[in-house]
Amino acid sequence: MQHAPLVAGAALVASMLAGLSTEHTLASAAPAWRWNLPAHFKPPRVPADNPMSEEKFQLGRRLFYDTRLSGNGTQACASCHFQHLAFTDGKAVSTGSTGEETARNAPSIANSAWNPTLTWANYSILDLERHMLVPMFGENPVELGIDDSTRAKVLQRFRDDPDYQARFARAFGPGEAQISYAHLIQAISVFQRGVVSASSRYDQYLAGKLKLSEAEERGRALFFSEQAQCSTCHSGPTFSDQYADATTTPVRTPYHNTGLYNIDGKGAYPEPNRGILELSGKSEDMGAFRTQSLRNVAVTAPYMHDGSIATLEAVLDHYAAHGRTLASTAHAGDGSRNPFKDPRIDRIRLDSQDKADLIAFLKTLTDEELLTRARYANPFK
Repeated sequence: MQHAPLVAGAALVASMLAGLSTEHTLASAAPAWRWNLPAHFKPPRVPADNPMSEEKFQLGRRLFYDTRLSGNGTQACASCHFQHLAFTDGKAVSTGSTGEETARNAPSIANSAWNPTLTWANYSILDLERHMLVPMFGENPVELGIDDSTRAKVLQRFRDDPDYQARFARAFGPGEAQISYAHLIQAISVFQRGVVSASSRYDQYLAGKLKLSEAEERGRALFFSEQAQCSTCHSGPTFSDQYADATTTPVRTPYHNTGLYNIDGKGAYPEPNRGILELSGKSEDMGAFRTQSLRNVAVTAPYMHDGSIATLEAVLDHYAAHGRTLASTAHAGDGSRNPFKDPRIDRIRLDSQDKADLIAFLKTLTDEELLTRARYANPFK
């Protein structure tokens, strides 16, 4: 669920938000919920008006996989977020329920509880509850495609289902009124917060349970070095400099231009996918996107905001060249000369052995438990 600014009708958005507070007071999760995190993870921020609970998690899991959530009944959230691909979809850009393509690559939902902003380039969406409005009700592009003509019908599908009646009652209390869009959104948000990736080989290495191979260790040292510059943006337990836990103060939300395009020789990225410039209107924000987590990166190809780089090897070639050069295409240009590029890109020095070692290390970030754990799997299978 990637996403341009929310474009559903104002009345519809207002009605959806009516069941959600205008501001979330961040608090610790309810006592009944246990995060079961390794020592290098701290509990995430949780909205006080939507505390974690097992009942909401299981309800949200079911809704996440239910195609009845789309206007035409053909797609679910999970249609663009496959567990075996670390909750991405393996496509450059996703396809919505009406066949319309999105503008951006589907990011993983894993560890989204620690993301201070959601989506590639929208700094106005700060929590999962508001984020859910976009795939559900967004009109440009259409994803789940709930609109004025299907809004009541979609909700009635769940109100008519005895299993959902019982699940909503356990999560929110009895009565048909509890089966509302506000509670549906809260349940899916709880499920997404509860999808945690923290059991990779690298996590086991940090816990002292295994040793890395020689190549993996060389890659680890290189990753955190000045030579490679990787960790200057891909930092912390989620390997992203956009990170916040329950103790983080202040919260930083940087965005970066990595020299992916330079189609006019003046730094331009292809419209309408030009980073946070689309919201801010500031020229210096051209091509600036959120740093994605590198956890499970070996299984989440293709890469970049538009899925325009197919392999990890090609990603490292891009950074080693200090930007991507495209020739004989509609987007031709020398990204290494992009005037808005983050200057740290030019400090990167990688040879072929360095790149091989880095890939060896990046593969240690794959969390096989995330990819296969029944707790996160499709409950309808």
